[in-house]
Amino acid sequence: MPLHKGAPHGTEPSEKRRRLALNPFYGEADPIAGMESAPPRHRLPEGPMPPSTAYGLVHDELMLDGNARLNLATFVTTWMEPQAGVLMGECRDKNMIDKDEYPRTAELERRCVAMLADLWNAPDPSTVVGCSTTGSSEACMLAGLALKRRWSARNADRYPATARPNLVMGINVQVCWDKFCNFWEVEPRPVPMEGDRFHLDPQAAADLCDENTIGVVGILGSTFDGSYEPIAELCAALDALQERTGLDIPVHVDGASGAMVAPFLDEDLVWDFRLPRVSSINTSGHKYGLVYPGVGWALWRSPAILPEELVFRVNYLGGDMPTFALNFSRPGAQVVAQYYTFLRLGRDGYRAVQQASRDVATALAQQIGKLGDFQLLTQGDQLPVFALTTAPDVEAYDVFDVSRRLREQGWLVPAYTFPANRQDLSVLRVVCRNGFSSDLAELLLEDLRLILPDLRRQPHPLSRDKQAATSFHH
Repeated sequence: MPLHKGAPHGTEPSEKRRRLALNPFYGEADPIAGMESAPPRHRLPEGPMPPSTAYGLVHDELMLDGNARLNLATFVTTWMEPQAGVLMGECRDKNMIDKDEYPRTAELERRCVAMLADLWNAPDPSTVVGCSTTGSSEACMLAGLALKRRWSARNADRYPATARPNLVMGINVQVCWDKFCNFWEVEPRPVPMEGDRFHLDPQAAADLCDENTIGVVGILGSTFDGSYEPIAELCAALDALQERTGLDIPVHVDGASGAMVAPFLDEDLVWDFRLPRVSSINTSGHKYGLVYPGVGWALWRSPAILPEELVFRVNYLGGDMPTFALNFSRPGAQVVAQYYTFLRLGRDGYRAVQQASRDVATALAQQIGKLGDFQLLTQGDQLPVFALTTAPDVEAYDVFDVSRRLREQGWLVPAYTFPANRQDLSVLRVVCRNGFSSDLAELLLEDLRLILPDLRRQPHPLSRDKQAATSFHH
């Protein structure tokens, strides 16, 4: 979650002004009752207020948030069936950690792990170890911890305690991997982008490995452009490294998005537990797993891959249970919703939903490409995501101007600069999710056509400082 400071000095409105924030009708039977005392914004009110008044105040302020369905920056699910919402409402008071009190919720979590193990082609799904998390970020943290602890155990007699472990990954990884390296004192070794390669290069990753490398992270679906990293080629490069040097480097696949797309749309793509070097995989249930935030999943090939000392045996409310998590209490609603969605769709249903998203993405990308003002970097044919930049001959505006003007129409389309060594490249990225239909895509295209004449008449791009202009960070 983001960090927040206390209220800025002098920002509390006057009592008179705050009174006008309350609709007189919020007073229920007495229209002026609710206006007698205006609640403060940055400290607790002295007393209670009617629920309708509190609801009205919060509801009205939240109207200023963007429309989640028009947010083409987020990978997170913004639509579920009403029945899923009902189930989540019935389970929001259940604490996932209390498995003795809520054994059926715990059983649904176990079934989800088993289903994912089968989906990701584990050699023996019954031996796979896994758990739910609050999202892929926590799942990545847990996977990284397991990699580091296994490295420490393997090298306990060979290297001093001062040896610093490192983790090899593409510079395009999601920020949670930078957090992991920072929080757990692991040296990040990023593989930079080069030319038209916007993700990890297998041989370059292998060249960065040494005896202190705890693992290599491969991304199945880069957030920068929606492309899959070549996991099989990465494993082959590490196989060759082991033959030459004896270094046995495991691979973790961050499948935050792609692990719930590739199994259905790219069945011949080998990226998962079919590759012996893949030790663990994570995904976001709340992305292309089609569940509201926040739920993620982390799976390890076998119990031997997850060091036992990381698993806590907790005596909680009279029951003894193993846990591996960064947090403790959390609602069971999202896990239940994940099981509902697995049950509701099955393989064929997921295939239809993901194919629809990919079809919308590829069709929209092609239509935008035909406008002539843009150059497509990806086509939406891997993740239902594509990135584009302005064409070389476009000088009057840039992607930040496009993002700003689309926001005026209600669309949230992120514009940002790529990392080293392609900081010269600024792009727009469009994420197509379930619920973003061909009709909505056509409306986006219409709005894009509407703003282009004005943009073409600009004397120059309005965003001179690209760092200040960047409206999105990974």
